[in-house]
Amino acid sequence: MTITTEPPRNGPAPSRPARKPRRKGIVRVRWYTYVVLGLAAAACIFPIYWMFVVSSVGSAAATQLPPRVVPGGNFPALVQLVFETVPFLRSLFNSLVVAAFIAVGQAFLCSLAGFAFAKMTFWGRDVLFLVLVLTMTVPAQLAVIPQYMVISRLGWVDTLQALIVPGLVSAFGIFWMRQHISATISDELLQAARMDGCNSWQIYARIAFPVVRPAAAVLGLLGFVNAWNDFLWPFIVLKSPDMYTAQIAIKALQSNLSVDLGLAMAGSFLVTVPLLVLFAFFGRQMVSGIMDGAFKG
Repeated sequence: MTITTEPPRNGPAPSRPARKPRRKGIVRVRWYTYVVLGLAAAACIFPIYWMFVVSSVGSAAATQLPPRVVPGGNFPALVQLVFETVPFLRSLFNSLVVAAFIAVGQAFLCSLAGFAFAKMTFWGRDVLFLVLVLTMTVPAQLAVIPQYMVISRLGWVDTLQALIVPGLVSAFGIFWMRQHISATISDELLQAARMDGCNSWQIYARIAFPVVRPAAAVLGLLGFVNAWNDFLWPFIVLKSPDMYTAQIAIKALQSNLSVDLGLAMAGSFLVTVPLLVLFAFFGRQMVSGIMDGAFKG
């Protein structure tokens, strides 16, 4: 007589191979992510490349169908014509001076004002900050006429200080630095510094500014780019060719009756190159500074 035993129905389930735990902080990037990023990069780079193609071929390349994508050999001749038509090198130098002063001024003055709004107590602070924020909703074009009247009274028309002084401080820069300082610097640290005998200026110079220096550098770079690309206000204030900035020099390349697209594209490409060099050297610092402020805020 043989006895057969059946395994229990409610017994333990067969074991499965354990999954490998994912490492924290590591995200697997799919192939289509690289495709999307590559297409986005190509869409951003192509206008600059096509501008170089037109400036190396001539005006005919701008209206050619299908569009030409191969550079030609006329770029040196068109660049020489640009420098012969307007004092382009002087215009580049003027833009560099204006943009550099504005970048340094915004990094210093906006961080100083942001520190005052964030960590100092004075009468009317909240109301004044609210008025400052409300000025960001006003279009910049509305301030052109009163700003020109002030510059004219000071005798600064057709001078570089007419471009530098109004751009040394911005409402956005003060707002951004105030938010960044509020999120990164604790009140206890400042109170300890005051107990050690530091005044407000020493606290800003030795404690606050070293902490927010990356954010101030990003603000300075943004101010540099905005000042370099500004056209409306320099076009109104500047009169003589020796005072032209780069954007006004490009406008001077165009005549009243016709536009030489090859010549204009050559000048535009020359103006774009310094910004590309700037982003090549400081692009990583700009991104890290923006992300640092975003995570800490």
